[in-house]
Amino acid sequence: MNKGSASMAYELFISSRYLVAPRKQAFISVITLISILGVTIGVMALIIAISLITGFQEDVQDKILGATSHIMISDLSGEGISNYEQIAREIASLEGVVAATPLLHEQVLLTGLLGSSGAMLRGLDLAREREFVPWLRNLESGRLPEEGEGGLLLGKNLAANLGVSVGDAVTLLFPSSRLSPLGPIPRTRHLTVAGIFSSGLYEFDSTSALLPLKLAQKLLNREGRVSMLQVRIKKIFTAPRLASQMREILPPHLYPTTWMELNRSLFSALKLEKTLLFLTIALIVFVAALNIIATLILMVMEKTRDIGILMALGATARSIRKIFFFQGAMIGLIGTALGCTLGLTWCWLANTFQLIKVPPDIYQIAFVPFRLRTIDFLIIVGASLLITFMAPLFPARRASRVDPVVALRYE
Repeated sequence: MNKGSASMAYELFISSRYLVAPRKQAFISVITLISILGVTIGVMALIIAISLITGFQEDVQDKILGATSHIMISDLSGEGISNYEQIAREIASLEGVVAATPLLHEQVLLTGLLGSSGAMLRGLDLAREREFVPWLRNLESGRLPEEGEGGLLLGKNLAANLGVSVGDAVTLLFPSSRLSPLGPIPRTRHLTVAGIFSSGLYEFDSTSALLPLKLAQKLLNREGRVSMLQVRIKKIFTAPRLASQMREILPPHLYPTTWMELNRSLFSALKLEKTLLFLTIALIVFVAALNIIATLILMVMEKTRDIGILMALGATARSIRKIFFFQGAMIGLIGTALGCTLGLTWCWLANTFQLIKVPPDIYQIAFVPFRLRTIDFLIIVGASLLITFMAPLFPARRASRVDPVVALRYE
């Protein structure tokens, strides 16, 4: 063992002995325990809070992207997109784009056995959409309607509000009217419920009715036209770049909008909340660091004689600084390790037993999942260690300045 290793070994040995104070220094032991507990609680709270907000954000994001597309190309003129098949082929040829599919939508009134409800009627190429949308492949009940059969899909909550199930008939009341000998009368159409879906997004499931595209075009008198194109891409965070490329090739009356732009206020609020949570709860670790400073200052005062003896035996000021720095660092390491263990354990229990349940009609999800990204975990651990490693610097420096002559004068 070389000289540096031997020096490090005895400094760590003395630090560990000081960390567990003897019975006559029980007060210092209590303060040390409180310091470790403070770091533990701070790190645990940070992991739980960041996991909660991240899990909520990712779950809502997944459900939103499951019900809508990554980029929506809308018609600004209000007349609809006529040459949508050609435009869809051009968009699909861009690198990073998976598919571009047509969508026709119109607000209608649906009437069922228990009453009526407003709904957004969406005409889709259901066979194509099924390739990208999991909840279309796993319907709650029934099957996908085929072109020409007069069937439609209802959201789970919408079907419950109307009091209908698979095989029941519903009446569609369209906003446009038709002329009759008695004057204009509302246009209606009776359709059969072919299937019921659940996307997991409460608002979407409460307001959406899906039809095959050709049937929707016929019912809405929009043959050969659609309201927008839905674009799905390989990497969702490349949406702004791809939308910029699309603007260069699209006609002036067509405008692409990304999923980030549509939900900017929601995700901006969640990001701000996550930052504020981190800064607020990090104060717990900061308070624990103040306890570490107080503990080490008391330890320096208590161990003045020991410091004098060590320096008289040849210990350098650097070695004295290391002894007290290691003592504070061990408090930080132990507290951080315990906090990580308890925080991750709580997240596992909360996910396994779905401990945090929330109203789905408000938060779009039935329970809050806890998800901790690797980068967030590393930031939490790094911040905790940085704060707790900085805490012992002042007490360690003060200990290294003890005059051995003064310390041993009355011994």
